[in-house]
Amino acid sequence: MFNNFGKFFENKKIDEYTSFGIGGICDYILFPNSVEDLIDAIKLARKNNIPVHIFGNLTNVLVLDGGIRGLTIILKDGSLSEIDVAGNLITAGAGATLKAVSEVACENSLGGMEFSHGIPGSVGGAMVMNAGAYGGEMKDVVKRVKLLTEDLKIIDVDGKDMDFVYRNSRVIKNNEIVLSATFELKPREKSEILNDMNDFDERRSSKQPLDMMSCGSTFKRPEGYFAGKLIEDSGLRGFRYKNCGVSWKHCGFIVNYGDSKAQDVLHAIDVVRKVVYDKFGVSLETELKTVGEK
Repeated sequence: MFNNFGKFFENKKIDEYTSFGIGGICDYILFPNSVEDLIDAIKLARKNNIPVHIFGNLTNVLVLDGGIRGLTIILKDGSLSEIDVAGNLITAGAGATLKAVSEVACENSLGGMEFSHGIPGSVGGAMVMNAGAYGGEMKDVVKRVKLLTEDLKIIDVDGKDMDFVYRNSRVIKNNEIVLSATFELKPREKSEILNDMNDFDERRSSKQPLDMMSCGSTFKRPEGYFAGKLIEDSGLRGFRYKNCGVSWKHCGFIVNYGDSKAQDVLHAIDVVRKVVYDKFGVSLETELKTVGEK
């Protein structure tokens, strides 16, 4: 049904496309070639009353074991991953990775994206969540964002109108789809950019379980606290439930040790939240998005 719009699969497990390595069988999976194909696929799905679910790199998503009903669209192919440079502006498709954008910026001696080099996500996801690390956030560098509205109109939104706050933006509230983002950067010596990127990478690799399957940081930072520290001080470092658990390296990460099920991850998260709340009275909110059928 959706073959003409890009790479297409029916009744396929989605686990190989997720950073968690978890997820059941989806009815339809589509990697659209272009914005036009994306819009046409959504129109066709709506015409046939097929639910549509759209993702970037699936790095901050836990897909449940029953998979996803309807059409799952992943924006990481074709023109949706292209990166263009014009002076001090870089425009990247929603499916482009932050790592790729930061490396293009470095090659063009443009500073400002260094903090994002190790964030394992796409430009689209970064706009949705106002991704950030090491003192930098998307709101600091985004000039404008191209969005697809719920009624399938393409609009350009200034960065200041994206309503960026900690791990949130207007995209969620308005049920919009990110098509691309333009970053406004500043000239900087390539060697200085590389030094900062290497420094951030070393800090990440020394403190985070980058060799493990995960969704990255599992919990949002509660006001006045650090989630990982609360979990560690609750005696949960290395806590394991079946094939998943709290990382020994960084307690803010729930990791998949191999062949874990989504329901086991959810149970591990519930245990962590309960123990932390009982000990400190702090409610941890998850940073990852849970989708699909149990």
